[in-house]
Amino acid sequence: MSVQPRMQNPAVVISDAMQPIMGVFKAAHQGGVDETVLELVHLRVSQINGCSPCVDAGIKSLTKLGVSSERLGLVAAWRETPYYSDAERAALALAEASTRLADRPDPVSDEVWDEAARHFDEKQLAALVLMIAVTNMFNRLNATTRQAAGAAW
Repeated sequence: MSVQPRMQNPAVVISDAMQPIMGVFKAAHQGGVDETVLELVHLRVSQINGCSPCVDAGIKSLTKLGVSSERLGLVAAWRETPYYSDAERAALALAEASTRLADRPDPVSDEVWDEAARHFDEKQLAALVLMIAVTNMFNRLNATTRQAAGAAW
């Protein structure tokens, strides 16, 4: 089945939107978090939200960074695999909790937050939270308008 977009990406239609969104994306990359961790977070959030263009972009970015096929293929099952560091696991747990806000009364528990804070300083935590937030925004724009993987904006 070929997915046909309902419209262009809204951030393209309203051209003033793309620059500030990309500003947040760029800021997240300036927080001192390893690029691989940020891209793993981006990929996991996009998997949860079913955003094919972002999953596609995440896989391509991680491949360029030299991430193994095992690590790429098992991001959705990171808890049950030996392929991720403790810091990556903490970032992925934070990403999942921050994305699934409606799933529980205390969506980002102290346990999840404290584990992330063990591995990342305040600036790095800010970068992770920004990356999670901007990825969720991209996902919602793309999924709502049925943007397809591999399509150019």
